[in-house]
Amino acid sequence: MKIKTIPANPVFAFPRPQRVAAYCRVSTTQEIQYHSLEAQREYYSKYIDSKIDWIFVGIYADQASGRHNLRMKEFQRMMADCRAGKIDYIIVKSISRLGRNTLQFLNTCSELIQLNIDVYFQTENLHIRDPQAIRILTIYASLYQNESESKSHNVRWGNIVRFQDGSSKLFDRPCYGYCSGVDGTLKIVPEEAAVVRAIYEWRNDGASLREIVRRLMDAEVKAPRGGDVWHIEAIRRILSNEKYYGDVCLQKTYIADYFTGKQRTNHGEYDFFLCEDHHEAIIEKCKN
Repeated sequence: MKIKTIPANPVFAFPRPQRVAAYCRVSTTQEIQYHSLEAQREYYSKYIDSKIDWIFVGIYADQASGRHNLRMKEFQRMMADCRAGKIDYIIVKSISRLGRNTLQFLNTCSELIQLNIDVYFQTENLHIRDPQAIRILTIYASLYQNESESKSHNVRWGNIVRFQDGSSKLFDRPCYGYCSGVDGTLKIVPEEAAVVRAIYEWRNDGASLREIVRRLMDAEVKAPRGGDVWHIEAIRRILSNEKYYGDVCLQKTYIADYFTGKQRTNHGEYDFFLCEDHHEAIIEKCKN
């Protein structure tokens, strides 16, 4: 008995999609990327509308890093609509746009398959509902993750070099009491500097952080971000900031988890970079 195998074709193996959406993502908020996002919106809107057997659901577009899908609001909105049965088919430019975390990517694909939703990746020319494509998708996702990790390490290395030679712009990042001068260096804001000095004087006189907050709010002093409410944590940050002594210390925090981008306080796990007498001080240093 001779058996002939007819290869499966995902285009015919599944019902043609009716309700179609597109997902777009750019990783920065730079103007050039913003225009790229708008161009993608326009392209997908026209493309989907041009198909007479497709119903245009909408465009979901994020401006965010692809390391963690939970941070992408439009992605989460799209998934919610998928679970609600509003979407049959999703078009994405590339696998990397759907996330650079291999495990999250595969979990997303698995859920969409369970929901009977197909996704088409244009660059790779792959459908997630094609049984032959899962292995290829896994390889692509791993490669994109490795590329993203490599870029992250390169960025960190570049930051360290700039910390060491003093060229990092973070040395002149303003905080409460300072602003950026016309030359980009830190300049004192007199009104805010007076508040900083008062905070240090009250603390030296034995006032608690809660008492300092009460005094500032009784005097109707605006908080660092312009609000009417002061918080204990804001006072704690001011009292522990070396910039008020004219110094700058960098790498006080570090990214502990590449996938979440979560930062932790550096307790000595990594080098610190201290530049003394970098700018005009608001608080005089204690003389030993």
